[in-house]
Amino acid sequence: MCYKTLMVCCDLNAGNDNRLHITASLAERFDARVIGIAAESEVIPVNLAESDAFSNVDMWEVNQANVVKRLKLAEERFRDAFKGRAKQIEWRSALAEPVSFIAAESRAADLVIVGKGHDETSLDPADLVMWAGRPLLLIPNGIELKAERILVAWKDTREARRAICDALPLLRLCQKAIVAEIDENHNPEAASRRVEDVAAWLASHGVNATAWSEPLSKTAATQLDALADTEVMDLIVTGAYGHAKFREWVFGGVTHDLLEQTSRCHLLAH
Repeated sequence: MCYKTLMVCCDLNAGNDNRLHITASLAERFDARVIGIAAESEVIPVNLAESDAFSNVDMWEVNQANVVKRLKLAEERFRDAFKGRAKQIEWRSALAEPVSFIAAESRAADLVIVGKGHDETSLDPADLVMWAGRPLLLIPNGIELKAERILVAWKDTREARRAICDALPLLRLCQKAIVAEIDENHNPEAASRRVEDVAAWLASHGVNATAWSEPLSKTAATQLDALADTEVMDLIVTGAYGHAKFREWVFGGVTHDLLEQTSRCHLLAH
């Protein structure tokens, strides 16, 4: 597997320069085409039957024109960022609910790149990763991504297996990978066997990978973050775990805690 098509989500309420720069670098590394994408929900006018109906319609038209203008500006900045840096680029945008639109369009991509942190983006990656069916690369504002040292946050689940497969193109290019499990069951032999199996599987794909495990002593996210700091990892790969609640996907445990961290990039898959 290789990333042949990257999709970068451009936010209308914040700067996109950092994620555009990182996406361009990845496009050069993988000789990939790039799709830029943005969406904003359509504002529906209210109280049309009241005396100020015409005023409401006028305001709605002004708001819609403003959104269209901002979408066009995002497109222009996207195209400027990729001049001479990708073999092929494409822009997609719509007046639509962002998560639904981007999740549907992600069928065209191998990897979807989004901003990370509530201050950087209005798009909630917790929603998007559950519906996109594609891995998400989460990039905090101002954080560089070299992906030379990668931490795989292992848990023996379908989501973790999906994430490590989706991250394989990056893992093959990294200098060092650590497969790490926080042993919540306090069974060190079983935990060691699991991470050693995964490290051996990565080695069979040409990845310089080592196995690591330790018992749960604080929280899994805290311990993984400490390991990432010690080993100077700039990317964490993890499965995205959620459960249905009132028809919404709610993150819990490790995934939620990792999403709150903005000191490094994360690759999530569900």
